[in-house]
Amino acid sequence: MSQLVDITITINGKTHSDSVEPRLLLSDYLRHGLGLTGTHVGCEHGVCGACTVMVDGEAIRSCLLFAVQVDGCALTTVEGLAPTGDELHPLQAAFHETHGLQCGFCTPGFLMTLVPFLDHNPDPDDDEIRALLSGNLCRCTGYLKIIEAVKLAATRRREQRVKP
Repeated sequence: MSQLVDITITINGKTHSDSVEPRLLLSDYLRHGLGLTGTHVGCEHGVCGACTVMVDGEAIRSCLLFAVQVDGCALTTVEGLAPTGDELHPLQAAFHETHGLQCGFCTPGFLMTLVPFLDHNPDPDDDEIRALLSGNLCRCTGYLKIIEAVKLAATRRREQRVKP
């Protein structure tokens, strides 16, 4: 039997303290331990991007990390993107408006990958967007509507910064 390790992680602004097995994957901790099922698990090898979350503001594949590795970190999952339950994050709204999703399985991973990308690159061109999106797999959309969503969200973010 494995010895449990105490961890404390801030997830979506709320602190969680638990005792976990050292081999517990972060994706499993989020989904099964905390019920944050927006973090999807696809390939379990870090290839598809469906499990992407933000750890200290950076996009990270949660299926490649153990929960003990993020002890003391701040995480954001897709559940933490919308400021309230009534309002979508601007990137979520752009996905909705441009029909950038179909089945939705990959969407949380795309969103969690794109938020820090747009933070660092507020005016990406199509090639930069395509290069970033190459790390996330979607079987339904063909990516064109996702690219449109990213461009729409980036445009709106820039316009909001200009307003007094």
